[in-house]
Amino acid sequence: MDFGSVKNVGTAVVDSIVKERKEKGDFKSFTDFCERMAGESVNKKCIESLIKSGAFDEFEQTRSTLLASFEAIIDSINDTSRRTMQGQVTMFDLGKTEDEKIENMKYSFKTLKEFEEKELLSMEKEMLGIYISGHPLEKLKKEIEKISTINTYQMLQIKEQSNLKLDGKQVKYIGIITSIKKKYTKKNTLMAFLTVEDLYGTTEIIVFDSCYSNSQNILLEEKIILIEGRLSIREDEPVKIVANNITQFDEKEIEVLFSKGSKKLIINITDLQEEKKSELRGAIKFFSGKKNNIAVNVKNGDQLLPCGAVYMTEEILEEFKKIVGEERIQLQ
Repeated sequence: MDFGSVKNVGTAVVDSIVKERKEKGDFKSFTDFCERMAGESVNKKCIESLIKSGAFDEFEQTRSTLLASFEAIIDSINDTSRRTMQGQVTMFDLGKTEDEKIENMKYSFKTLKEFEEKELLSMEKEMLGIYISGHPLEKLKKEIEKISTINTYQMLQIKEQSNLKLDGKQVKYIGIITSIKKKYTKKNTLMAFLTVEDLYGTTEIIVFDSCYSNSQNILLEEKIILIEGRLSIREDEPVKIVANNITQFDEKEIEVLFSKGSKKLIINITDLQEEKKSELRGAIKFFSGKKNNIAVNVKNGDQLLPCGAVYMTEEILEEFKKIVGEERIQLQ
């Protein structure tokens, strides 16, 4: 990784780090780095950025541990340096050699469990502008391919082939929002231009006011979204998508519906109390709407009867389990 590409790290810092490493060898640990770079142009903000970018991942501590500990460690080093320069000696120092003093210098790390992968990738994106150790969509690739009908690579091919016949084609595109630009229309309503990234690159999504008003709560940077819309193909512009509908591509929802290949929710109501049946009917009606993604069937004895559809997530599935009991719920 090039230090110069990290946010808050300037060329002066890069030069001083490279010079130190060439003259005295590789840095052996995070504290070794802090000790050797003390007094240089490497300030706390710079070190925080280096931690977030993963520059110290080869050492023993997690990024969460370093972020919780680095300020106290730097303060300790700076304080020790000041006392050394001023010639101050404590009772603890009396009778000890320099080697013993160094040996007794201990740094206090606040050891924490590492951040989740999503947070680590977010830090890398913030500091470097790109993902280094992975991509938030990589583990969702199979699920994305099941649902999406187009990706950025295919859109580039359409542009290269100048295939204007596909202008207006309805598509489904899944990606992560990297930037949002809002704009007021002539009607004084808000619309937006999104830059959305998938595993192949980025594309622009045009969100007119009607679609924006329905989806503005989920239009946030680093949100993974499903865009349903039409292709906009112009000879002198990249291929874009005009959004008709935008929904959050929820990982928990994916876990319930797709990792298990679920297309149907079966609820066994055999011998179920009438009070519970009434509560179940209410829940099915309540969780039914425009975003339905799984069919509901009820099993009564040997009969299996269709009972509409619902918008299923992990949380909603738990609600159904609470009503009838987990043993009566089956996903197929």
